Amino acid sequence: MYKTISLLLISTLFFFSSCGPSRDKSVKMIRGVEQRLFSPEAVNFDKAKADSLLNLYEAFIQAHFKDSLAPGFLFKAASLAMNMNDGKKAIAFFDQYTTSYPEGPKAAICLFFKAFIYENLLKDLGKAKDTYLLFIKRYPNDEFADDAQLAIQNLGKTPDQMVREFEAKRKADSLK
Repeated sequence: MYKTISLLLISTLFFFSSCGPSRDKSVKMIRGVEQRLFSPEAVNFDKAKADSLLNLYEAFIQAHFKDSLAPGFLFKAASLAMNMNDGKKAIAFFDQYTTSYPEGPKAAICLFFKAFIYENLLKDLGKAKDTYLLFIKRYPNDEFADDAQLAIQNLGKTPDQMVREFEAKRKADSLK
């Protein structure tokens, strides 16, 4: 019985490992698409290549979640989705990063970008404020803590409103 179960497990592992590309092949494919998408010669943004790269990142993360490259690819996937104006997908990736790698080197910036996306892409100022506040609470000494505080103060304001407030403050300060 034990030999049968062992043989079945080994056969299953072999089957699943042969179904998808190997880790090294996946990394090579990702690096190739990254190079073509972000090369200096690429004058126009290629959405098809970007979508392909997102799919490669997702496949790698699912197949090799514990791999040392997974957190970096997850962050890159989130950043790419954000730059493609897919706020919901970017937030899902950033959430996955902060949940899976809460002590990871990019955890703080993931939370900040999540707030930024709520504010600028999804126009959900309530969630943006809550997320900026959470960022400040979790990372009060982070280099972006002041930016988060400033973002909260300026939520919903137009650039013209911010300029007028800045000029009024500067004028008031010069009269002191």
